[in-house]
Amino acid sequence: MKSTRGSGRIEKTFGTREFFWLWIAQVVSATGDWLGLFAIIVLAESISEGSEGTAIAIVLAARVAPGFFLATAAGVIVDRMNRRQVMIACDLGRALILVVLPFVDSLAGLVVASFFLEILTMLWSPAKEAIVPNLVPKSKLTTANSLNVAAAYGMFPVAAGIAALLAKYAETLSDEGWVDTWRLNAEGLAFYVDAMSFLVTAFIIWRLAIPTRSKAERSAGRMGGLDLGGAWRDLREGWHFIVSNPVVRSVNVGLATGIVGGGMLVPLGAIFVNQVISGTEADFNLVLFALGLGMALGVISASLLQEKINRAKVFPVAIVIAGGSLVVAASSSWLSVLVPMVGLLGFAAGPIYVLGFTLLHENVEDDLRGRIFSTLLVLVRLCLLIALAVAPVLSEVLDRLSNRWWGGDVEILGFDILIPGVRITLWLSGLIIVLAGLLASVSIRSEVESSTEPQSSEVPGE
Repeated sequence: MKSTRGSGRIEKTFGTREFFWLWIAQVVSATGDWLGLFAIIVLAESISEGSEGTAIAIVLAARVAPGFFLATAAGVIVDRMNRRQVMIACDLGRALILVVLPFVDSLAGLVVASFFLEILTMLWSPAKEAIVPNLVPKSKLTTANSLNVAAAYGMFPVAAGIAALLAKYAETLSDEGWVDTWRLNAEGLAFYVDAMSFLVTAFIIWRLAIPTRSKAERSAGRMGGLDLGGAWRDLREGWHFIVSNPVVRSVNVGLATGIVGGGMLVPLGAIFVNQVISGTEADFNLVLFALGLGMALGVISASLLQEKINRAKVFPVAIVIAGGSLVVAASSSWLSVLVPMVGLLGFAAGPIYVLGFTLLHENVEDDLRGRIFSTLLVLVRLCLLIALAVAPVLSEVLDRLSNRWWGGDVEILGFDILIPGVRITLWLSGLIIVLAGLLASVSIRSEVESSTEPQSSEVPGE
């Protein structure tokens, strides 16, 4: 790879200027992803007929489905094609879908759009991951992973803030015909801004000096893509190593359960704020902002202190703190308690990702690292989308049971405590996260104490 000019702050932090611009593209793309997700949830709620939670679950399930059935196919396509062209095409395709979304007024149309958005995202993400090693020196890969996590989840508060500003701006628009014709409401503006973000990303990727693969490498990729048996064996070996290695298993379980707790706050946060806090949409945006800001600060703190802390000890502790914060937040009935607790949840969740990725780098051999990280990325994304899809339905089921068994509230020490389904769902999520953190602590500690044993780095089946 050709060297870039200078050795300034950009090179010291990002490794190369090419990766710096790829990271900028990830920042813009992630902001658009979150903004579009918020808008899709609001649109699903507005076009639903009676059951908002079910409508949200159906739409978000359309984003879960491709991950179950098409993940391997997406990887084959990425390996057989020019990765930069794949990323550009996906960005342009997502922009086109988002421009059309403001005019969708049926649940079926929203489901179809969500399905294709997820397919394009599934192609874009592995193409990006495959490009990173070509742009970053090996000594900077851990830093690059931390920066990638910060780009993916640190943009959560930015997107929440943009959504709030667009909602306020939409209120100032007049009731003239052209405003309604172009659907310039809060969701419509969010979709248009999201589309613009993907156009910007496509332009940045187009300008990147990404090394191209030779014809021999492309040919090998095509042959590998057709070897479905070999692909299945590689996948099976990767999963076997994840299950058998205590550190890798703990990191995957910890990351998956951590994202479940944070993910449930997106579809259930508005319902919780409405039913329990009696708050407004602005209060919900404040809760989202606190969660995202906490995650961003947690990621930054973990990145700055990662050489001074014991990762094996801090990782499970952060999981327990995240789960405990969610339980306390769900138990509160005041916004003044809910917001800082959600912020603490985000602050604890941030290090989970940075420390988890670093633990995998330290405990997985190079020949298995690609499969482990690809499995982890798919698992985290699927857990997030599953949480978004399942949480509203579970909340409604528990709400019916609560009304049937307790009348929706109980009296404790003379105080009436509301127990809607949304609160029970968040309690369960928090307790599961705490349990996962405790199990991770025992598992990681036992592995670290016996880290000199050679089988932890062997490839299963060899």
